[in-house]
Amino acid sequence: MAGTMRPFLKWPGGKYRVLQRIAPRLPAGRRLLEPFVGSAAVFLNTQYAAAWLTDANPDLINLYRAVQSDGDAFVACARTLFTPEHNRPDRYYAHRARFNQVSDPWERALLFLYLNRHGYNGLCRYNAAGLFNVPFGRYLRPYFPEAELAGFIAAAPRAQLAAQDFRATMGAAVAGDVVYCDPPYVPLSATANFTDYTRGGFSPQDQRDLADLARTLAARGIPVLVSNHDTPDARSLYAGAHLDRFPVRRSISCAGQRREAAQELLALFLPANFAAEAPPRTGAELVGLTTG
Repeated sequence: MAGTMRPFLKWPGGKYRVLQRIAPRLPAGRRLLEPFVGSAAVFLNTQYAAAWLTDANPDLINLYRAVQSDGDAFVACARTLFTPEHNRPDRYYAHRARFNQVSDPWERALLFLYLNRHGYNGLCRYNAAGLFNVPFGRYLRPYFPEAELAGFIAAAPRAQLAAQDFRATMGAAVAGDVVYCDPPYVPLSATANFTDYTRGGFSPQDQRDLADLARTLAARGIPVLVSNHDTPDARSLYAGAHLDRFPVRRSISCAGQRREAAQELLALFLPANFAAEAPPRTGAELVGLTTG
């Protein structure tokens, strides 16, 4: 999409391709809260004065902190990992093993970016022991996202970062905040339940807690927008919210070539004083794009 800012991470389920759906549904506010920041596509393409970006995945937040604090120095160091000699299975698995052993935040951040761009499908997955276990992606020439990193560096000064559970983030919301939640989705089927981008996954109780918190915040005057699959379970979870349904193209099997349309759901929980407005006014104009 012309005029929008691409995230520097590959992130299955990332919201870059559906920004035109999301941005017009975000009401006006001073600060954007994202308890599931993921690729940060919404943050990068909205113009709130401030943002609080959190996620339960500490490796993701550690990477964002490194880019935010070290900027060009981080980019220069990361670039050295994007050469043909590092795009081999033996090097990939050596880097993955090192990532699973090292505790230095800077090195973990560099390796996390490397693994994201060289691993299979941009997946972020951990086993029961908390070890990153995504296989080698076998790409001809992995892309080094230099321009996208520069875009994040430019936007980063208005962001606060934290590695924490969504309950902590949403529980600390205050008047003037707008919350956007992109949690691990409810499964489309019994065999399509991938939630292990953090150790412990995301349970049905987590889904219920998120919906309950969204209602609580709306009752306190804080609007909340939630993305999910459009399923009977999701519609039941978000009963009483303003629902917007639309199709998206995504892979629904391990065969990368098998991509089919699935229904996406946006659930907007509005404070009572917003109830008469349909659609709600947006204070988060999509950068370089008319939101309508």
